[in-house]
Amino acid sequence: MTEEIIYLGKEELKQLMQTKLEKAGLTSDHAQEVANHLTYADLRGVHSHGAVRVEYYSERIAKGGTTIHPDFKFEKTGASTGIFHADNAIGHVASRKALDYAVDMAKETGVGIVGISRMGHSGMLSYYVDLAAQQDLVALAVCQSDPMAVPFGGTEPYFGTNPIAFSAPTKNERPIIFDMATTVQAWGKILDARSKNKEIPNTWAVDKDGNPTKDAHEVHGLLPISGPKGYGLMMMVDILSGSLLGLPFGKHVSSMYADLSEGRNLGQLFVLINPSYFTDLETFKENLSVMIKELNESKPATGVEQVYYPGELSEIRHKDHLENGIPVAKSIYDYLISDAVHYDAYDHSDAFA
Repeated sequence: MTEEIIYLGKEELKQLMQTKLEKAGLTSDHAQEVANHLTYADLRGVHSHGAVRVEYYSERIAKGGTTIHPDFKFEKTGASTGIFHADNAIGHVASRKALDYAVDMAKETGVGIVGISRMGHSGMLSYYVDLAAQQDLVALAVCQSDPMAVPFGGTEPYFGTNPIAFSAPTKNERPIIFDMATTVQAWGKILDARSKNKEIPNTWAVDKDGNPTKDAHEVHGLLPISGPKGYGLMMMVDILSGSLLGLPFGKHVSSMYADLSEGRNLGQLFVLINPSYFTDLETFKENLSVMIKELNESKPATGVEQVYYPGELSEIRHKDHLENGIPVAKSIYDYLISDAVHYDAYDHSDAFA
């Protein structure tokens, strides 16, 4: 049975989430940043990284696994490089602050590379690369996550969904933004399917016996995108955002749910490039706008209405949700308007809880 959906305005949803996060213990400014991020995800139709996450974050915050008053430190390691020490703060806030350092270096030297060390879950990477593109910078972001994906040819999870995001500015209203998990689908998408009591395609994941499953509640391993190619990409992401920063790697990365009183110690990496150090900025942006136009005008395959550029459907959903409301599962809405901080739903759970 499909769960009832409630449609909320942007500001209403954002305020509900901020209030709940503050009640869990986050400071007002940190709660506001997280709520901004989660609202952005829901607006773009990536509900796996939106309101569905609030209860989990609230439980971890309330139980001490998120540093409420972090001792942030930025260590500049070169003209264009640095490490942002996050002190296990909530990842959305740490990432937003680290991004500012990368932006400043990219504007000054042409490139800004910043690793984030020891942070909590940081949400949707496209949020950060979008902000960078709005500063006329090309951006790449990678982030490690806990082991949930089976290696190609294997049956036991080793790497995480280990996402990659890319953005570039254009002459159009919005930049090009591309964001993907290195698994066929992000774990959050399966959480979203669970919350709505929907089946998932049997190409997304396997059950405890290693067999493909359509039941979101039976998932015990995610599949790498395009087999060995996705497997290689998730290893690359793990190296760039984990080993490169001296952090735990692969199956040693902390579980999202194992102990919500402990910090996650996750890593992330931003690579920002200033196009004006390589070519004329306005020509670069104009060429990308032409590329988008040509893709949109290219002949679609049989049964396809139009060719979209990567990330364009998220832009379309963003506009639609601003006009018609953001869809939220009623169970999530009921939680947001309740007096409860959380329901002890996640602590010491299996990674696939």
